[in-house]
Amino acid sequence: MHIGLIGGIGPAATEFYYRNLVKRHKDAGTAMDLTIVHADVTTLINNFNDRAYDAQTALYMKFVKRLQAAGCDAVAVTSMAGHFCIDQLIAAASLPIINAIPVINEHFSTHGIKRVGLLGTNGVMASKLYGGITSAEVLVPTDDVFERVSEEYFALARTGMCTNKQREFFFSVGQEMIARGADAVMLAGTDLCLAFDGFEPGFPVIDSALVHVDAIFEAAVPDLIG
Repeated sequence: MHIGLIGGIGPAATEFYYRNLVKRHKDAGTAMDLTIVHADVTTLINNFNDRAYDAQTALYMKFVKRLQAAGCDAVAVTSMAGHFCIDQLIAAASLPIINAIPVINEHFSTHGIKRVGLLGTNGVMASKLYGGITSAEVLVPTDDVFERVSEEYFALARTGMCTNKQREFFFSVGQEMIARGADAVMLAGTDLCLAFDGFEPGFPVIDSALVHVDAIFEAAVPDLIG
């Protein structure tokens, strides 16, 4: 299957998806067929903050049509924040959309996660991934740091960089949720790979991007998985 990615939201997350999809295909000994289009992270953030569902869906539709013209068979959005209008996109799109939300929800039940802490944007955390997490109890950062988590996350997405101070902050917030009883902390923002990839935070981590990558890979090579 020829997979299309709507990337650029942000660029670091797109590279993370690409790199891990390459690895999945290489490990499986199969060739990858992939096309990536570049969306604008600032536009996404503005539409996300404004809850501009129609505007973002319209932008996505332009990319879906471009990917369809390139020969893609299915499309994935490489951003959890970018899933805020995923239902509208699924309803309007001319290609199947590989939605991260249900596969993440299934991941918790499959792996026995009863209580999970979320790190990501304010909208993702407050809505429990847009109401999509039903298989586990959800914890979010405490009120005194809740908005700062979102602000620091958007800073990562915009710059594609993570400072040691930002990393230490995310680790401390994650540790606090573990102390409140979370079985694991989910990186509910795909650019959090900048803070966590290659580092040991001292608690179990579930990367939403990697869960989504697995679903994309399984869609691309169903014969190998089945």
